[in-house]
Amino acid sequence: MTHLQISAEVQSALTENKPVVALESTLITHGFPYPDNVETALGMEQIIRDQGAIPATIAVIGGVITVGISKDEVERLGSLPNSSVRKCSRRDLPIAVGLKEDAATTVAGTMIVAQMAGIKVFATGGIGGVHRGHPFDVSADLLELGQTPVAVVCAGAKSILDLPLTMEVLETQGVPVIGMGTETLPSFYSRSTDLEVAVRVDTAQQAAQIIHAAHQLQAENGVLITVPVPTEDELPRAIAEKAIEQATEEADAQGVKGKDITPFVLARVAELTEGQSMIANKSLLKNNARVGAQIAVALATLG
Repeated sequence: MTHLQISAEVQSALTENKPVVALESTLITHGFPYPDNVETALGMEQIIRDQGAIPATIAVIGGVITVGISKDEVERLGSLPNSSVRKCSRRDLPIAVGLKEDAATTVAGTMIVAQMAGIKVFATGGIGGVHRGHPFDVSADLLELGQTPVAVVCAGAKSILDLPLTMEVLETQGVPVIGMGTETLPSFYSRSTDLEVAVRVDTAQQAAQIIHAAHQLQAENGVLITVPVPTEDELPRAIAEKAIEQATEEADAQGVKGKDITPFVLARVAELTEGQSMIANKSLLKNNARVGAQIAVALATLG
């Protein structure tokens, strides 16, 4: 495929059935300010290596979908103005490729490319979902989870969303929501909610067994592995919820819509919590990379 390029390191690992973990690039271009974005992205890659797996950060570079971008490419993407970099979900990939753009992949976009490359595990921060007060505004991430067989390790859906409706859509899409050490859905900044997951697992091996079974059953949907933010960096639910409600109201008042809602609300929540949400966000990203790598290592032993 002329528009897909896999780095030599990642291709070698895939050929030899070694564990590989996909990483998205939207956190580099739209997640954090420079240089925090680059430091976080490279830090996640190093954590994955430390666990015995190979990281594969995915982005579009000059119109070429690239699996395993280089450190220099991470740095360059991270230093670009976020308004100049397209966020690529399913609908956007052909645009970025056709116009030979640099672009970052969202959760949905990364899942698509991971499947193309043969990568079974993908670690990210939080998935998109149903927007609060806008029940017809459903993230493409949820639909992608319903049709692309990649395991996504995350801290649940971003808590700025309508989590009960998000869980309803995931159920409709046939996506098993697994709790890593938890019976309830984590809410990104906070460790728990009152929403039950399909099943709790306590080890990477158990998670890998479910993913392996899904592949054996030729399931066409993804598996969602939800991991609570580390206790020491959790943003208490009451504080998070108060900030989210205020930020969401401000977004509505200012007419912020569509794909602009999430970055607006996340940035405003960071301001309202005096950076506490940012600390939680970085912590959960690194923790998810660690858990994702452990799952990938366990999965590689299952064939």
